[in-house]
Amino acid sequence: MWIFEEGDIPIFATAIHNGHFVHKDILNFMAISEHDRLKEEDPYTAEFTTIFDCRLVNYLSRFEVDFNRPKSLAVYKTPKEAWGLNLWKSFPPESIINRSLDYYDKFYFQLREFIDRLLEKFEKIVVYDIHSYNYRRTGIEEPQEYNPDINVGTGTMLKPEIFRTVIDAFISSIKGKDFFGRPFDVRENVKFKGGYFPKWLHTNYPENICVLSIEIKKIFMDENTGEIYPEKILRLKHMLAETIVPVIEALEKL
Repeated sequence: MWIFEEGDIPIFATAIHNGHFVHKDILNFMAISEHDRLKEEDPYTAEFTTIFDCRLVNYLSRFEVDFNRPKSLAVYKTPKEAWGLNLWKSFPPESIINRSLDYYDKFYFQLREFIDRLLEKFEKIVVYDIHSYNYRRTGIEEPQEYNPDINVGTGTMLKPEIFRTVIDAFISSIKGKDFFGRPFDVRENVKFKGGYFPKWLHTNYPENICVLSIEIKKIFMDENTGEIYPEKILRLKHMLAETIVPVIEALEKL
């Protein structure tokens, strides 16, 4: 359902909403189409993690279980919990829901084991919590003022002052870079501040982990059709790679 890969630098890249797979027995209960599911998932975010040797990629759809929400909300029940979408023909039986919640427990159990191993190697680590977001929901492009190319969510940090220089190093190393003839727009906590996944990490490791919830606007794809723009994905990967050295240097000075 997901993979963990251990590496040799103190940056851990994750794509927990990358997944699209849904078990057949759950699909039988779903009213939502595959196309509409894909629009609200974070397709291709796993591709951005490939520039890191330490990474986590999830292949299970958030519409089966969402690891970025508290356990009580990890299985969407109503349209209100899922962007107003009609999710279910009828809600799955308890046995199926319990299996999804078992995945949730297993995910966080393995995450804790993995993080503990990393912290045996590194005193502190930075997590690139990579997501993507829609900006043409109504069919009209939403204003850039409220939709930066990358929104860096840091709102779940309990002790942000510890990692301020790391946050700044990430933003300054990518902000303003050329992106097909225009300066790249990177801002902090404009659109999103971070979900349950970074909150869990910050709560359990407040002085050892800095999670940057990196929400990439879907400028690398057509959010309605799913068509990808390979040259834009490649450029974004290069830009993310250019943040590695500045972020590690800032981390090592803490």
